[in-house]
Amino acid sequence: MRRTLLILGLAVALVLGLLWALGGMAQIERMALEAQREVQGRLAGAIRALRAGQPGALAALVAVAFGYGVVHAAGPGHGKLLIGAYGMASRVRPLPLAAIALAASLAQAATAVVLVYAGVWLAGWTRERLTGVADEVMLPLSHAAFAAIGLWLVWRGTRALARDRAAAPAAGHGRHGHAAHVHGPDCGHRHGPTAAEIAGVASLRDALLLVGGIALRPCMGAVFLLLLTWQMGIGPAGILGAFAIGLGTATVTLAVAGLSVWAREGAFAALPGSALQRALPLVQIAIGGLVAAVAADLFLRSL
Repeated sequence: MRRTLLILGLAVALVLGLLWALGGMAQIERMALEAQREVQGRLAGAIRALRAGQPGALAALVAVAFGYGVVHAAGPGHGKLLIGAYGMASRVRPLPLAAIALAASLAQAATAVVLVYAGVWLAGWTRERLTGVADEVMLPLSHAAFAAIGLWLVWRGTRALARDRAAAPAAGHGRHGHAAHVHGPDCGHRHGPTAAEIAGVASLRDALLLVGGIALRPCMGAVFLLLLTWQMGIGPAGILGAFAIGLGTATVTLAVAGLSVWAREGAFAALPGSALQRALPLVQIAIGGLVAAVAADLFLRSL
C-alpha cells in the first residue's frame, strides 16, 4: 500500500510537470489573479467596516485576509517554487520542510510590517516610495537570492558527486586485498549510507537560506493593507491582517511541500541505498540549475 501511494505521488508530480510544460499553469495563474482582485475588493470593504466600528469587523478582516493569502499564493511567485525545489532535491523529512514553509510565509508578513512601519515612522516615506522600494529594490534582491539558492543546490550536488567518486575505489575494497570477500549481514563494512543517514533532517543553515530568500519579497497585498490601516488609525488590525495573509499563503506552500516529499519518495521508492546516493546529487544539480535559470530570467525582467 505504501509503495502504491509513493508511485501515485510521482504520477501526480509528472502530471503537474506536464501541465506546466504545456502552458496549463499560466491559465491557473490567470484564474488566481482574477480571484485575488476580487478578494482585494472584499478586503477594502472589511477595512472600511472596521473603521466604521461595525460589530465583527475585525474577525471579518482577518478571515478575508487569510483568504487573500490563499489566492495570492496560488498565483505567480517564487516562494512555493523554492520550497518545492528544496523538497524534491533534498531528503528532508516532511515535518522540518513544513516548518520551513510556515516560517517563510510568516517571515514574508514580518518583512512587510518592518518595511511599512520603518518607512513611515523612521524615513517618512509616502505610499509611492514604499511600493517603489518593494518593487525596485527588494524584488531584484529576492530574485538574486532565489538564483543563489539554485546555485547552492548545484554546488551541493556537485560536491556530493565528487565525494561519491572519491569513495568509489574504497568501496571496491581494492586496498584490502580481499576481492573475493563475501558480504554477509555481519560484514562490518559500509556499502553506502543507511536509510537514516540519507533521510537526514534539514539543517538550520538550509532553513535560514530558504526563509531568508523567500522573506526578502514581502507580499504587496500585506503592504497595502498595512498602509491603509495605518492611515486610518487602526494599525494593529493591519498587522494582525498581514499575519493572517501569511497564514493563508502558508496553506499553499505547505501543500507544495507535502507534494514535493510525496513525489520524491515515489521516485526513489525502488532505489537501494547505493543507487539513491548517486541519484540524489544528480537531482540536486538538475533542480538547482532550473531554479537558477528561472531566477536569472526573473531578475533580468525586474531591472
